[in-house]
Amino acid sequence: MHTRRRGQSGSDKPATDEPPEWSDVDADTIEERVLELAAQGKDPSQIGIALRDEGVQGTPIPDVKAATGKKVTTILEENDADPEIPEDFRNLLEKAVNLYEHVEENGQDHHNKHALQNLESKIRRLANYYRGDQLPADFKYTYENAKDLLE
Repeated sequence: MHTRRRGQSGSDKPATDEPPEWSDVDADTIEERVLELAAQGKDPSQIGIALRDEGVQGTPIPDVKAATGKKVTTILEENDADPEIPEDFRNLLEKAVNLYEHVEENGQDHHNKHALQNLESKIRRLANYYRGDQLPADFKYTYENAKDLLE
């Protein structure tokens, strides 16, 4: 968004909608494992990685949506275990708070001052998307508000 690069190519999801034959874990068992991992304080992306690597009962789950018909965030919302603020917004806020503190200590770091401005514009844009639904209707981004939300 704020660079001259054209982006990165990444892998695509498999074209099939069914889970692989070797991964024959029941959907209810997968949902229980998702809720266990959420109770441990893991974010939805970390839950997906844990299911891919560790699996359920020793069987890896390559794609939760193919196995259960629901995304990880949908499972969390249905069971009132979803995070207070969205994961992507939280990650940007953490990065901004750390960068703000760095720029306060190192006033001559012009490169990171500019990076902080770009990061704050991303946060404001994403806040407009989430405002009223998952963020308070009167939310305005400031360093103090970001620190309060993260605590």
